[in-house]
Amino acid sequence: MTTSEQPPHPALDYPTYLRLGELLSLQQPRSSPAEHDELLFIVMHQTSELWFRELLHELDKANDDLSANHLFRVISTFRRCHSIMRVLIHQLDVLETMTPLSFQRFRDRLETSSGFQSMQFRELEFLLGYKRDGILDHYPRDLFGWEAANRRLHEPSVPDHLYDFLQARGVDIPDDLRARAVTEPHVADERVQDGVFDLYVTGGEYRILFELMCDFDASLQEWRYRHVKIVERTIGAKMGTGGSLGVAFLKESLFRSVFPDLWAIRHRF
Repeated sequence: MTTSEQPPHPALDYPTYLRLGELLSLQQPRSSPAEHDELLFIVMHQTSELWFRELLHELDKANDDLSANHLFRVISTFRRCHSIMRVLIHQLDVLETMTPLSFQRFRDRLETSSGFQSMQFRELEFLLGYKRDGILDHYPRDLFGWEAANRRLHEPSVPDHLYDFLQARGVDIPDDLRARAVTEPHVADERVQDGVFDLYVTGGEYRILFELMCDFDASLQEWRYRHVKIVERTIGAKMGTGGSLGVAFLKESLFRSVFPDLWAIRHRF
């Protein structure tokens, strides 16, 4: 049969494009007989991981656009990122319908697995400037996603790329801030806040961007708070699955800002 006589490629349909056969086979409750709420628990966490993946994808683009000084592209991206965070928050409404008793019926089947082991969420934290010395030492290096998280730890964060953007727009960024190790956590610095404030009050497009960044920041803090309260409501002060520190660990980052300089200028208005 010649090339011209090859049978036509079958038309791509919806299930094939989305690989639904594989996707819908990935929810495998471990309780036997299966506890009703375990499927909800799995779906909730799998969809969260998918949204984390999309956030990483979008924030990588935001970094590129910040460093390239593309204001309106960054505005568009942060509008989308904020919307994704709202979806993640509203998903928690569904998880809250699971009672502590329902969770306890299959909790032991989780064995050593824990949300603390989500390397994509660690990637997000690092990408957003929340870096802590030795945090990855708590995980085995062969854990899925460890290498990607370690790479993020050693790469510039969104706040670092924001410095590029601000400097291109005339804000003085001190040399020591530009030279700091990218593995250090990002913190507010009064020396850049005068320039940030001037941009905010003189340019409407900057206000849009800075407000969207604060919206995203606030929604991330809201998600953290809602997550803490769900864990507290479900297991109380118990240690988390897999020996994680549970609520105590989650509370450490509860109100940490991604863009502290944008919040710090609020008292000037």
